[in-house]
Amino acid sequence: MRLIRASLALILLALFVIPTHAQQASSDWTQFRGPNRDGVAPAPSDPQAWPTQLNQKWKVEVGLGYATPLVVGNRIYQFARKGEREVMMGIDADSGKVLWETGYEAKFTMMSATVQHGPGPKATPVFSNGRLYSIGMTGIVTAYDAASGKQVWQKPGSALMPMFTTHSFSPITENNLVIFHLGGHDEGAITAFDMTSGDVRWTWRGDGPGYGSPVLAQFGGTRQIVTITQSKLVAVDVANGALLWERPFVSPNFTNSNTPVVTGDLLIVSSNGPPTSAYRVSKKGTEWVVETAWENAEVPMRLSDAVLAGDVLFGISTRNSGQYFAVDVKTGKTLWTSEGRQAAHAAIARSGDLFFSMEEDGELVVARNSRTAFEPLRRYKLSEAATWAQPSYSGNRVFVKDLSTLALWTLN
Repeated sequence: MRLIRASLALILLALFVIPTHAQQASSDWTQFRGPNRDGVAPAPSDPQAWPTQLNQKWKVEVGLGYATPLVVGNRIYQFARKGEREVMMGIDADSGKVLWETGYEAKFTMMSATVQHGPGPKATPVFSNGRLYSIGMTGIVTAYDAASGKQVWQKPGSALMPMFTTHSFSPITENNLVIFHLGGHDEGAITAFDMTSGDVRWTWRGDGPGYGSPVLAQFGGTRQIVTITQSKLVAVDVANGALLWERPFVSPNFTNSNTPVVTGDLLIVSSNGPPTSAYRVSKKGTEWVVETAWENAEVPMRLSDAVLAGDVLFGISTRNSGQYFAVDVKTGKTLWTSEGRQAAHAAIARSGDLFFSMEEDGELVVARNSRTAFEPLRRYKLSEAATWAQPSYSGNRVFVKDLSTLALWTLN
């Protein structure tokens, strides 16, 4: 135990002496669902490293919203709403002190069906090459200098909005492009901006935006962006935005809110209604072929995303008011489901032999990646407020954003 504690102390020290904009560290959390956008967390995986309680180092009011806090060295970046303004903040990780704050006017009124979640931004920004890129609730796209907070460029929002008037498509970067899905119900465009100038490099106008976020994948030798839109599952060429393939993917009320999972030539997706499905993507000659590999109606996911551990998919389904599950990704067979009433929504991540689940009621569950049963090891109550944002895991630090506050918790 002493050796473990000493090792964690060295990790923490190493993290804290990294300059803010040095080469990206393995413990950085730079975008939605982590450094590789797959929910894999750079955090201690040894169960013995997780004590009976976590220590809260600080907690600060940062504004409304569910955007994940980004971690780059010893700097935290948080996107939120304060009054009628959407703001980006640079925060010192040691103290929680706000070092800079840049904002703009973005008046916005929630629909009655979603008012409980507040008018704060739902899309997580992305950090790349010393800059931050965000999209607000009304579709305003902004680029910031991460060192100073200075606004570099901005694109106005649009009168076109998704059905529930919420932009939650977290941007993704590739080469010198930052990519968003703009527009609204029945009329949208996946749009690639030049990261430096903000100029539009390409667009794909094939469907309105969904509420999930895209991933990058390599299928058939082509680098492509795969995402669930308002009513489709689509892939576009990241180089030029050309449509590679698409297939219908419709859910009730057009509430597609899932982020795809990629493993080999398989693409795993779910939504509100359709079963969790795996598609095998290939290219035969000049034609793209997207074949159904398996479907599993036992573990539908609506708003929560799953993680992979080898050939096992871990997540939480909407059945029985929230059940954790494990699925064999080779066969699509359910390996186990937990008892029900776990959580209506949870942000799932993984590190080594453990998976982490931040439940919407503010409880963090640490469990084993087991093929045989749900094996929770620790449960930590980290917030009394609604906690829908994905926490950021960095060394022995866990940064938790609830409805309006940001807190740092540590293992020692």
